[in-house]
Amino acid sequence: MGRKDSLVSGDLTDTHYYILLALMKPKHGYAIMQTIADLTEERVNLGPGSVYTMTQKLLHAGYIELWKEAEQRKVYIITETGIDVFQQEVRRREQMVHHGKEALQQKGVPLPWPNENT
Repeated sequence: MGRKDSLVSGDLTDTHYYILLALMKPKHGYAIMQTIADLTEERVNLGPGSVYTMTQKLLHAGYIELWKEAEQRKVYIITETGIDVFQQEVRRREQMVHHGKEALQQKGVPLPWPNENT
């Protein structure tokens, strides 16, 4: 399935994932960008256009909602549906990491993080 179908299938892109993560608490667009940059130690930096486009898609999918408008800023928050999809995505990504770790271990490659068996 292509990226265009990711919201329909529930398999989130990294951008969708981080926006939903950021919106566990109400935030406006700039705060979303800052939260994601902070969480990822600046590895993921979204511009205003990307945040606007993605929030519109997430709104349309019902994963976030407009919480309030204040001082010409729209503040968004994740919905219950968004939380459900986010939980499924965390499980999916955990499974991906587990498979990757198993493959590395079977190949005899030491894991770069100590004391983890999963």
